[in-house]
Parts: sequence; C-alpha cells; structure tokens
Amino acid sequence: MTKTELKVGCQTFTWEMLGKGWTGGPDDLLRAIEDGGYAGIEITDTMIGRYADRPAEFAAALDARGLNLVSFAFGSKSGFTLKEALESDLEAARRWIGFAANCPGALVSIGSATVVSDGPREDKFAISAEFYNRAAEIGRKAGVDVAVHPSSHHNTLLFDRADYDTIFALLDPDLVGWVPDTGHILRGHKDMLDTLHTYRDRIRYIHLKDVDAKGTWAMLGKGVCDTPAVIEIAGTAPRFTGWLVLEEESDTAAADPAGAVKANRQTMRAYGA
Repeated sequence: MTKTELKVGCQTFTWEMLGKGWTGGPDDLLRAIEDGGYAGIEITDTMIGRYADRPAEFAAALDARGLNLVSFAFGSKSGFTLKEALESDLEAARRWIGFAANCPGALVSIGSATVVSDGPREDKFAISAEFYNRAAEIGRKAGVDVAVHPSSHHNTLLFDRADYDTIFALLDPDLVGWVPDTGHILRGHKDMLDTLHTYRDRIRYIHLKDVDAKGTWAMLGKGVCDTPAVIEIAGTAPRFTGWLVLEEESDTAAADPAGAVKANRQTMRAYGA
C-alpha cells in the first residue's frame, strides 16, 4: 500500500453534467462537498461562478469550510486542437493558472484534446501537444503544476492506449503532468493498470470513477474498477500528491448529486482513504 498520505477530494462535474437542471452556485457546491466528508475540491471554469474574478475570496471560502483546492479544471470550445485558437487558449490557461496560484498546492487540470474540425489526426495531436507544453511552461513560471486530463467523451482525441502513447510521446514529461481518470481509461483501454504503471511518473493525482463491463457509468465500487490496485500504483508515482478525486457521472448521481458523492466518500473509507 502507498506510503503517501491519501486525501479525498470531490469533482464538481457531478453537478455540472445536469446542465440547466442545476440552478445552484459555487457556495452550494462547497457546502455539499463539505457535508459529504471531503477534504478538497476540484472545480471547473463552468462552475466557479461569481468567484471567477475573485480568487482570494474563493480561497477564503474554501478555508472557512476546511477545504483545499486540489485543482482548477478548464476546457475550451476549440478542443485544444485548433491552431487559430492556440493563443486564446493559452490566455485562458494563464488566467486560470493565476487563479490557482492563490491556493498553495493547487494544480491546473486541462481537459482532453477533442476533435472539433476536419483534418488529419496527427495534426491535431501536434497542436494539442504544443498547447499543453506551452501552458505547462506558463504554470512552471507561476509555481503551479499543470496536468492533462484525457477523457472518453464524444470526439475525444485521447481515448485508447494508442492515443495515450501518442500524446505522451509529444509532451514534456518534466512539465506536463497527468490526471488519470479510471472511468475514462476503462472505457477505452483493456489494460488500465498497465497504462497507469507505464506512465506513473506523470501522475499528479487520480480521478476515481467506476463503470460496468459495458462502459456505463456506475457508482464507485459498483463497477469493474480495481480501486485498491489503482491506489497501489499511484503510490509508486514520484509526483503523486496523494489526492484521490471522486467524480461521479452515473444515473444515481444525476438523480441526487449530493447523496451520491456522500455515498462515494463512504465507499472510499472501506479502501482506507
């Protein structure tokens, strides 16, 4: 078992996925995550709401609830694969890196490269890699670690093992970290544990999600994810921060987000975290 102190955070996509069905704000998220028994939060540019231009106030709101900012996550309509959007995407990276810098130890997680236009896939890999590398250099200068978060959602460029091998070959391993998402990996890789082991030096923290054998989202512990093995591999990662961030996308969560994340937190206690 890992000797790294394990800490459990919650990702706000559980509410974000509801779209217009979610009418609350960031303070409601903080309240639900605190009530769920979590120590940290990963929040997105979509859910940050009124705090978007008030990072110091957000840091104070976290502190008042005993929460840490694990990471600030953002994406782009460009999918980080449009050459003409590169500079504007880098400006967004600069903005959110500056935001995260107000919370010591917080990372910035950048969403999955996504296909949003026609053209050769190899060109899209090159554009996204240039973006990730340059964004991570901005982070280095600001003292904020930057990591990429591949997904299995519609039109992702980073779906299966071959995609992971391709993008990691183009990324600076000293600059660009990786946020492995167990659910997304399981939907595209038959060799999730080998993928984690092979690229463990890039792991910064873990997104823990579960899926059933058909790849349908499931509550944590109700699917095929070997959570203890994931934690064991993460423990060998030299830059693993200890954060296990639970992100729930199942139908159960859609019906009751706060109840689902609280149930997942209880499940993690059975895994010793």
